[in-house]
Amino acid sequence: MTKKIKAAIIGPGNIGMDLMFKLMRSELIEVDTVAGIIPESEGLALAREHGINASSEGINAILGNKEIKIVFDATGAKPHLKHAPLLKQDGKIAIDLTPASVGPYCVPAVTVAEQLDQVNVNMVTCAGQATVPIVYAINEAADVKYSEIVATISSRSAGPGTRQNIDEFTETTATAVMNVGGADKAKAIIILNPAEPPIMMRNTVYCKVANPNEEAIIEAISNRVKKIQKYVPGYRLKVPPIIDGDKVTTVIEVEGEGAYLPKYSGNLDIITAAAVAFAEEMARKLLNEQQSGR
Repeated sequence: MTKKIKAAIIGPGNIGMDLMFKLMRSELIEVDTVAGIIPESEGLALAREHGINASSEGINAILGNKEIKIVFDATGAKPHLKHAPLLKQDGKIAIDLTPASVGPYCVPAVTVAEQLDQVNVNMVTCAGQATVPIVYAINEAADVKYSEIVATISSRSAGPGTRQNIDEFTETTATAVMNVGGADKAKAIIILNPAEPPIMMRNTVYCKVANPNEEAIIEAISNRVKKIQKYVPGYRLKVPPIIDGDKVTTVIEVEGEGAYLPKYSGNLDIITAAAVAFAEEMARKLLNEQQSGR
């Protein structure tokens, strides 16, 4: 019986490498291949140093390899639109860390069980992973009519992929706040802060609610934060819920674990941690199927 599910990473940038280091600790997943398109890529060299297959042939290095069951796409929204049908045709499960929104939005603190039969899931955005669970919690307790989130990240932790996908970032985040978080309407804003030393990721969540039950709101948020902290230990309430009439405001801070990326890169850490959390649930399901002979 296979002890681990084999996976591949497309995109050997900051997100791809942070994923690689997280997955190297996994008891359920083995990184088989890291693929990119630049032969002299630092990420590919780093993968080789750790004994992982590295290729500059992009997705072609993965297609046809039947041992690889899960593929993390850490490229960009436009590339993933091309990759998604190819991975599906090849029988692979795609975990999309771009704002392409091909598959359903996946936020492990809210959604998991209902998505384990999907062949493509979208990890929304870093802001989505940080704020959607809070809006979901507030909506559970108070019925969110409108939500506005502002994600502030260090400009140092915003790489080319983030900068090239700003429009998709805001649209995807706002849509997830509605479709997964439950808000009737939503807006998302991202701010790249050039401050030195670099700031931690901070997310302001503002909601207008129908039923401002203070006790229920505080309890719901607290329970959801604990769920997120199981896979993102650096996630915390910076400002506890402030409830003023029908308005609820809170601030979330995310500190990265610092294994590969700096601790101020909590925006990258939260999306890779969420991707690993979901992938391990998927791997557990696949291993159980293998064991039962399905």
